[in-house]
Amino acid sequence: MQALIAGGGIGGLAAALAASRAGWGVRLYERAPVFSEVGAGIQLGPNVVKLLHGWGLAEGLDRVAAFPQQLDVRSAMKGHTLGRLRLGQTMRQRYGAPYATVHRADLHALLLDAVRQAGVRLKLNHTLDRFTQDAHTVTVQSGDDPPVEAEVLVGADGLWSPVRQWLLGDGPPRATSHLAYRALVRQADVPQALRSQDVTAWLGPRLHVVQYPVCGGEWLNLVAIVHGAVPGDLDNWDRGTEAQELLSALSGTCVALQNIVRAIPAWRLWALCDRSPMQGAHEHAQGRVALLGDAAHPMRPYLAQGAGMAIEDAAELGRALAQARDPALDVPTMLNRYALNRWQRNARVQQRAIRNGQIFHADGVLRWGRDLSMKLLGERLLDVPWLYGGP
Repeated sequence: MQALIAGGGIGGLAAALAASRAGWGVRLYERAPVFSEVGAGIQLGPNVVKLLHGWGLAEGLDRVAAFPQQLDVRSAMKGHTLGRLRLGQTMRQRYGAPYATVHRADLHALLLDAVRQAGVRLKLNHTLDRFTQDAHTVTVQSGDDPPVEAEVLVGADGLWSPVRQWLLGDGPPRATSHLAYRALVRQADVPQALRSQDVTAWLGPRLHVVQYPVCGGEWLNLVAIVHGAVPGDLDNWDRGTEAQELLSALSGTCVALQNIVRAIPAWRLWALCDRSPMQGAHEHAQGRVALLGDAAHPMRPYLAQGAGMAIEDAAELGRALAQARDPALDVPTMLNRYALNRWQRNARVQQRAIRNGQIFHADGVLRWGRDLSMKLLGERLLDVPWLYGGP
């Protein structure tokens, strides 16, 4: 049984690894001429780390990730702590795996090495032009190459997924009117007082900033999200910027937060897009074609689960494809089971991420209520058992 994967990012590589482990032959198509991963840090909850461990990647993850001991939520305006969530050993005991923070490129490299060892056929510089499917096969066309037939096509080709448009035809993602400033800095290059091995979230009106260690703790990843209009073309909007632009957006915040921003002169700026929460299994799979990760359910970063849900998707896809050993099941039925098992959880995460953004960026009475709730409930408010416990 042959599976074709469109997209060589984290979701596509995870899908290729899971399908290969399920006994399928896999060919992965990546439109770029080389494998690379842009961006900065990723937070991996225990629900995701547990899956990576199950794929035999625990040792590799230990080499490149950091494992913070706590999440410290602070006021961006005054600097004081609003609430804390214990991570570290508490997460291991509670959910069976740690909470990890990792550079996106390190996680990508870890998965890429695993799929190469699994014998996945990697096709670089290949853009899929279209697909067709019938009762027996799905066929893809890439440039002038001969058509390729397989039993399954997986669209893991990201936010602007062509496979999604061929399958659903529902138009482009929507702009959120939120802008993300991102930066990475070596911890040794910033003053000692600004270095950290924990996750810190600074919450303010219409903004928040998150910082955490990556690369085994040697680097510090920061992302600041503010409300703002998006100029120009959404589908490829990414530019460098200076700290002063971000400081203007953070006007009125505390000195401690502004000192962190000033310590990093160069930032990159992204426009954030998403889609409405999933409405049904048909948005995850139809016939012999399945969608995965951002191609299926792009989400706002306020629950830190974008990459996590893609990896969960891949694990569930692998479980579905493993059922090919049952002669009573056909491929569309297997993919429908994958879709039914995933869409409601992904919709819930999408919706919770939107709600978290409203809470993070609250002002007025809602902000007062948020701060009081954190003071009274603390860890009970910050923990997410239904998420971290896995699907």
